[in-house]
Amino acid sequence: MDFKELSLPKQYLNALSDLGFEQATPIQIKAVPAIRSGQHVIGIAQTGTGKTAAYVLPILQNLSYAKGDWIRAIILVPTKELVVQVNEQISQLAKYTDLRYTGIYGGVGRKAQVQKIEEGIDILVATPRRLLELYEKDNIQLSKLEILVLDEADKMLDMGFRPQINLILDILPRKKQNLLFSATFSERVEELSWDFMDFPSKIEITPEATPVETVEQFRYFTPNLRTKLNLLGDLLKDEESFHRIIVFTRTKKNANQIFEHLQKQTSGDIRLIHSNKSQNARINSFNAFKEGNVRILVATDVMARGIDIDEVSHVINFDVPIVHEDYVHRIGRTGRAFKTGCAITFSTKSEKYHIQKIEDKIRMKIPFVSIPEHIEVPETPFEENQAMEREIDRQKRKEDPNYQGAFHEKKDYKIKQKNKSRKRKKNFAGKGSSYFQSSSPKKKTSSKKHRHKNKK
Repeated sequence: MDFKELSLPKQYLNALSDLGFEQATPIQIKAVPAIRSGQHVIGIAQTGTGKTAAYVLPILQNLSYAKGDWIRAIILVPTKELVVQVNEQISQLAKYTDLRYTGIYGGVGRKAQVQKIEEGIDILVATPRRLLELYEKDNIQLSKLEILVLDEADKMLDMGFRPQINLILDILPRKKQNLLFSATFSERVEELSWDFMDFPSKIEITPEATPVETVEQFRYFTPNLRTKLNLLGDLLKDEESFHRIIVFTRTKKNANQIFEHLQKQTSGDIRLIHSNKSQNARINSFNAFKEGNVRILVATDVMARGIDIDEVSHVINFDVPIVHEDYVHRIGRTGRAFKTGCAITFSTKSEKYHIQKIEDKIRMKIPFVSIPEHIEVPETPFEENQAMEREIDRQKRKEDPNYQGAFHEKKDYKIKQKNKSRKRKKNFAGKGSSYFQSSSPKKKTSSKKHRHKNKK
């Protein structure tokens, strides 16, 4: 559907045209009219389908123009990066209006954020904790709020924001329009919606955890960390195909190792994003990658949700995510806006369990590809192998509470062998004692006399 068919005012059509957007996505087609009419809406759609514009466009249209000194709409998102991104999309879509907006998040001083709010804004994009901080300091007035949006609701719950969300819902006026957007609709998200939404319209575009159809997926079996690094370095030598890449990892430690390895192995600028990096460093790295000045971005799952970057050619899962829904969010960074992309996953023997769970969730098998013969596959160090074996034991115990574990079995076997050995020695000693007593008593006596003489 053309955006003109959504009955959007000319200023928004012009803004969309400036961005090169002509066709509305399915979530936009269904959500824009429902939100514009004032309904409470639950929007469920996979990542990369235009959810942000689906609620921003009708909010802008309903607010219409700048008015008063109070906040009229709040958009809550889980991360600082999403605050920056949503605020930027508002600026692009509201460029031909006088509507005022800003974003607030933790990790930076409050003074500049408070000053911007006091000047008067219509739309506030915020992380839950920073919003509460400003409210508790009396820096923010929420009594005249008209619209509340919870975006990436499933991720906010995963990150432990439920207590903050509950507090925010308690202090906001009851009479307002409520919108909830999420990639998945778990029981926890559904329970959250019950707390603040009456008779919402539910718009579900795709089944839960369905991967983007435009993303080609495959995986390698990589025995250990060193093999993963060797394979990654080799793949990224193809700069023509791998022209814009996000490498995802579970831990900050692995992210640092990958970053250091790629700096030695590949050319061009590489950036690193994880929670230990300063806020300015994270935003600068994100912007540099988004603008095309950086070819490779190494990141933990802080980048997996809702980050909209055009023309990411490849997503590489250096580690398999243990939160299985995050696989869909990771690979959704590529294949966006009807373009094709590729997602590659490296997995060890201890990550096979998570691959199977992910395949069950996405309802498809991830094709397996053999490691090229020229890639060096070193032997797995003892400590790394032990860690993987323990993880496999943990997974088996999770599936079967009665499972004792390989380490437990080995321990039992060693104890049994030790007991058998002791029994054999005891039996042999017993037989030897009776034999000497019956067959050679004189020797025994003479030996005693001999010892007695020696003592003298």
